[in-house]
Amino acid sequence: MGKLKKIEYEKILRNDLLIISKLINENEKILDVGCGDGKLIDYLSKHKNAECRGIEIKQSGVNLCLKKGLSVIQGDANYELDEYPDKSFSSVILSQTIQAMIYPERVLKNLIRIGKRAIISFPNFGFWKIRKEFLFYGKMPKNKMLPYEWYDTPNIHLCTFKDFFDFCKKKNIKVNDVIFLNENGMRISSNFFRNFLAYQVIFCVSKK
Repeated sequence: MGKLKKIEYEKILRNDLLIISKLINENEKILDVGCGDGKLIDYLSKHKNAECRGIEIKQSGVNLCLKKGLSVIQGDANYELDEYPDKSFSSVILSQTIQAMIYPERVLKNLIRIGKRAIISFPNFGFWKIRKEFLFYGKMPKNKMLPYEWYDTPNIHLCTFKDFFDFCKKKNIKVNDVIFLNENGMRISSNFFRNFLAYQVIFCVSKK
């Protein structure tokens, strides 16, 4: 019965969150930055015996988390990660949020400071369908992951896989792993045209 519940729970996790959940080991101490309604940390608490904390900017998301009995506070990661001590967590997760940060460099420095590693997912702006929107229509792209108009989007720092990789190299951040996902949430195994084919990217990074 427990196994069935786990399988059913995995069905409601977003594709990148499901991949991230498989990167987490048993009994880890986790901070989920921008945890939303808490689906991921709820899953990790129940099925990985992880000690989970969350920070979420929207009070509505915090309220949903608290109803589930999750340890989540309301806060803005652009500023409030400064308050966390070094190496407070084994893994710090930032999923589909870095592009909405006002100060992404500051946030990333804090992620690898307060966690032994950071797991970061984001929409890849180098994806071929996004390039097609620019090339043929000359307009800002819209898709399932980037559903906003240019004038109301919270995504103010969009980047490609290559942009983020080069950033890590420039800032002396260690890239431990990169996972490329296609539009259906499946891993891309080929090393060719990854920046062209990847719909989402997941980076595992840490301090050197």
